[in-house]
Amino acid sequence: MKKERRDFIKTLGVLGAGGAVLANQPAWASWVDFVQDEEGISTIQILQSTDVHCQVHAHDELYWENNQAVFRKNGGYAHMASYFKKQRKANPNTFILDTGDMFQGSALSVNTTGKAITPILNALNYDLYLPGNWEVIYYKQRMQELMGALQAPTICANMYHDLGNGQAGELIFKPYHIWEVAGVKIGFLGYTDPLVPIRQSPNYSKGIVYTAPEVNLASYVKELREEQGCAYVIVIAHLGLSQQIHLSNIPECEGVNYIFGGDTHERVRKPIEGKYAKVVEPGAFGSFVGKLELKLKDGKVLSDRYELVEINADKIPADAEVEAIIQANESPFKEAIYPVVGYSTIPLYRYFVVENPIDTMILDALKWKVEEVDIVLSNGFRFCPPRSTPDHTGNIPITEGFIYDMLPVDSFVRTGVVTGKQLQAWLEKELNNVFAKEAKSRFGGWVIKFKGMEITFKAFEEKGKRVQSVQVGGQPLDMDKEYRIAACERDGDPEDMLCRMRGVKNTKNTPYTLHQVMREYLKQNSPVTPTPPLAAKVLDAPQTLLSQVFGVDYEFR
Repeated sequence: MKKERRDFIKTLGVLGAGGAVLANQPAWASWVDFVQDEEGISTIQILQSTDVHCQVHAHDELYWENNQAVFRKNGGYAHMASYFKKQRKANPNTFILDTGDMFQGSALSVNTTGKAITPILNALNYDLYLPGNWEVIYYKQRMQELMGALQAPTICANMYHDLGNGQAGELIFKPYHIWEVAGVKIGFLGYTDPLVPIRQSPNYSKGIVYTAPEVNLASYVKELREEQGCAYVIVIAHLGLSQQIHLSNIPECEGVNYIFGGDTHERVRKPIEGKYAKVVEPGAFGSFVGKLELKLKDGKVLSDRYELVEINADKIPADAEVEAIIQANESPFKEAIYPVVGYSTIPLYRYFVVENPIDTMILDALKWKVEEVDIVLSNGFRFCPPRSTPDHTGNIPITEGFIYDMLPVDSFVRTGVVTGKQLQAWLEKELNNVFAKEAKSRFGGWVIKFKGMEITFKAFEEKGKRVQSVQVGGQPLDMDKEYRIAACERDGDPEDMLCRMRGVKNTKNTPYTLHQVMREYLKQNSPVTPTPPLAAKVLDAPQTLLSQVFGVDYEFR
């Protein structure tokens, strides 16, 4: 027993950054169970959340079962906290990380520019963070303040201070982090989406230079393996599942064992096997946690086992301490979150690649308000948890907070004029962003949404040949005709750009914002029934397509 105790103390000495995990655990009664088994094999585990988007409470979550939508109550940071504590109690050799989009996506976050989220994250005792594509929502300095207020380190190997004119200076965050546990070093190397200046409003990321992971991935992997002596290397990424699969198949990724991904809210239940690394992604909104279990012996990793864990709020009770922190931070803003502004007769969600009820409702509101335009557009967003539970009226309430869930950025509605030729080229470009044959060319996001225009397309046709037909106002698209369009303004876009379409003429902002439009529309039209109208009809895939990922063993469900 004395020798075992000495070995245990020795193990504690090499826990390094993971040692803090042990601080709140009941100690000696069960230490031998998690240090080593009878054959001298140690078990460690790594838990991942991502894309929670400030959804601090349990919420309705959509599952696709037997070709129909099924809803269960999932997520909520207090429920996640209970799961984390249970896992750490069972095995203190547990490392917990989040791979981005922590500070954007709710009214609570907007009203405090992210500040209310920080104490909640700290209460969950994460060990490591990666900034997502939306961490810049409140601009560079605020991002640094928010990430700096977190008690665990942040890593990212492809975000640099801009020295001017796009010249990269020093890294904003450290590129990697090493966890020493049970005689083994686990290296974590971070990469976020280099397309942030294009995907988000350009001003959000002003002062930051992004580079592609390929630029320094191989050199950092070599450093972790050869100089730092890491037996296992995990890339934590916020690139989107298609880009992460691409990364796993290029030579620069040799030496990486796993890619823990984020951004596209995909639910990978079985690791996708790339040429050099396995790829996983654990959904969104705190509804799921990814769990990787590693078996170690003699300084080597013997095996890995991965599972996607559902954070079912009906089965996992809320942690009282974290729930109290959430309530205290939310209390001053309840009047900005909970008032009901309207109702829907059908569940609201945003999971299908082509069309969804949430986007349909937004488009209906825009067309109702901006009657003088031919076409209204809405970006192909993914964020926003579903809402499917009726209240006492029998309909599904839409609150002030849910408007922020759907549209966290309250942009002005902007109008402009484009030709039919511009629309045709833009549609082809947007469809290629979603369905490009090569994974590296897929842009994230889903199909752009629109009202006033109807198209048919083939998702898996060649680039530039996907659009099969276009009608505007019931008439075939005229390449020479000018059409009036409306969409949301993006902070920092050129005056001639609207919804990533260049060369738009006569652009001008209206006096009203998206949120104002939604409130007015719901006040006058509730309850609404935003059934997707088949404005975009896909000819070679199901209309209920739930992922842009193809060519690998993966299915969203």
